[in-house]
Amino acid sequence: MSAESTEERILSVLEEDAQASYAEIADRVEVSKPTVRKYIQRLEDEEVIVGYSADVDPKKLPGQSIALVGMDVESERYVEAIRELKGIEEIESLYTSSGDHMLMAEVRAPDGDAVGDVIESRIKDVAGISAAHPSFLQERLK
Repeated sequence: MSAESTEERILSVLEEDAQASYAEIADRVEVSKPTVRKYIQRLEDEEVIVGYSADVDPKKLPGQSIALVGMDVESERYVEAIRELKGIEEIESLYTSSGDHMLMAEVRAPDGDAVGDVIESRIKDVAGISAAHPSFLQERLK
């Protein structure tokens, strides 16, 4: 077994279940617990693993709406816009994108109106944001 295949299998288990114990991962990957510990420590140190999270069904969250917001950004203000967007508390995640929009943000707020307010009064006010297109998440299918 190569080191790369072991690493890939460990990452696969963690992507499937971020709460898997070293023992569970070791059993599934067919290596020892110390080996799993060593790989995970190295992956964290190298920032391949940047955190652990829970997948959430937005429809089951009490009093919370989630929207994915595609944003177009003026290229000369791109870096400054990203810095400012990172400071908006309601933006849970921010991604660069090669799709229809340059940036994609996951915005969370108590309800749809509040998400709309964040988009209108916070996101669109960021210098360089030329458009913001929300898609509200409704039901988690997988």
